[in-house]
Amino acid sequence: MLEKAGEMMLKYFGYPSFRQGQAGVIESILNGRDILAVMPTGAGKSVCYQVPSLVFNGVTLVISPLIALMKDQVDALGTAGIPATFINSALRVSEEKRRLERAARGDYRLIYVAPERLENETFLRLAQSLDVAFLAVDEAHCVSQWGHDFRPSYRRIAQFAAGLARRPVIGAFTATATEEIKKDIVHFLALRSPTVYVSGFDRENLFFSVLRGENKKEYVLDYLQANRHQSGIIYAATRKEVDMLAQWLEANGISCTSYHAGMTEKKRTASQEAFIYDDVPVMVATNAFGMGIDKSNVRFVLHYNMPKNLESYYQEAGRAGRDGEPGECILLFGAQDVLMQKFLIEQSVYAPERRASEYRKLQTMVDYCHTPRCLRRFILQYFEGNEDLPQRCGSCGNCCDDSEETDVTVEAQKVLSCVYRLKGRFGAGMVADVLKGNANKKVRGLGFNKLSTFGLLSDYTVQEIKDLINFLATEGYLALTGGKYPVVRLGSRAAAVLRQGEQVLKKRRKKAAARDDALFESLRQLRKEIAGREGVPPYIIFADSTLRAMSELLPVNRAQLLKISGVGEVKLAKYGDEFLQLIQYYAGNRGK
Repeated sequence: MLEKAGEMMLKYFGYPSFRQGQAGVIESILNGRDILAVMPTGAGKSVCYQVPSLVFNGVTLVISPLIALMKDQVDALGTAGIPATFINSALRVSEEKRRLERAARGDYRLIYVAPERLENETFLRLAQSLDVAFLAVDEAHCVSQWGHDFRPSYRRIAQFAAGLARRPVIGAFTATATEEIKKDIVHFLALRSPTVYVSGFDRENLFFSVLRGENKKEYVLDYLQANRHQSGIIYAATRKEVDMLAQWLEANGISCTSYHAGMTEKKRTASQEAFIYDDVPVMVATNAFGMGIDKSNVRFVLHYNMPKNLESYYQEAGRAGRDGEPGECILLFGAQDVLMQKFLIEQSVYAPERRASEYRKLQTMVDYCHTPRCLRRFILQYFEGNEDLPQRCGSCGNCCDDSEETDVTVEAQKVLSCVYRLKGRFGAGMVADVLKGNANKKVRGLGFNKLSTFGLLSDYTVQEIKDLINFLATEGYLALTGGKYPVVRLGSRAAAVLRQGEQVLKKRRKKAAARDDALFESLRQLRKEIAGREGVPPYIIFADSTLRAMSELLPVNRAQLLKISGVGEVKLAKYGDEFLQLIQYYAGNRGK
């Protein structure tokens, strides 16, 4: 049966082989075994239930909490020639009725539903009349109260499955799960002697890096200007920061949109669609964005603030490079990020045991931001517990650090001396004004213009001094207090610099060079035109990796184009001639 599944994979999806972990999961499902598959974001979980649906005789029900994912995947399946639909609260009553009637006639191979739909009497009657061969439970961690998205409705899935005409094979899928969450999934979904697959968590195509003490706004602007044609996500911790950053980027000529829970549903939908359909390249968002978004051509994910735990970070960062092409994941760490996450934990987690767990996870995240070791090794050890990993991966920010180090010991001593003389009672703004030598009314009124540190950094701008303060706080030379208006105090490492003259080195990053790829960009533009014509996101037509292969291999006929991974027979018939015409034109004019 696995051979038949491979044929379906090639015919409908255009891929000649399964990715790591997919074959074992699919084979178990086709052999009638319940499974629990823990596969990281971008590992291809959806294929593990979509391909079996093409082999089974009955219908496949996919339970998902994510309305965006349902539409995204149904659009993609339709483009590939696979009949599928979704039934959720976003539909009008008349449209829902039409889809239910078609489902009853057996028109669909896959039907996507929200878990709450299982309580609807009309849908229950329909499901009991269908030959449900396979029940796929996506985001299965939602069944556990220890998961980061607990949904009580997931606890009713087992009862629903037991009430069907015959119990289907059940597959549970999630991106991350601790041992405790795995046990909850097996128990609450009533999986029968399931095969448990935990695929490798390594995303080899992603480059991870952490930058500490940067001027975040300036860094993000520089990065986006150097990658103007790339699609990416910038995550910020609060709605306020999302709005601030998006407005600032727009004011500086960067086309972007934003997303957070404080926006109206209409605005969120419009923003999400503008990003998915490649109308704007950059999304600035809180962690409310991204669940169920299968946009495959995200080339970078920048974290403007440190997330609360490594699970959240890896899931969000993993939205880059889902097509297998290179992706960059950059975390901009600042000392205030820790204070913000502690505040959010105190405000949202009330059970003492759960709170203690959240603080432990937060400390692991802080450790990740400060480790000098291989970042990939750090991540894989956390998720896999594997000690037999290479000390260096050769493809993360710590293993490939080409930044230059500058000695800022003298400047650091001046800053620390100023903070000491201000007795740890003022914020970074006041410290910067004193060091700059700004004799404004407040500085004069407090007599700080008479301090020995007044004007010691007069050659620096106030912003440069603030950036230096932020760097010293990030590295532990200074400490920031909590609250709405944090004050600056000496940190645990200050004494060694002031008394023993310990050297302070600050890395100076190199600006990225802009990229240029004429044919690839032309293929992307053609893809966007076709997508607009068909009303689907561009990456559903072809993934970036497929366009990249076209631009490198330059196929000149249908047979050659079909050999490119991601094309397939259906898409070759639909779009092949248009892409071949563009490639032939490029090949004929190259070098002229």
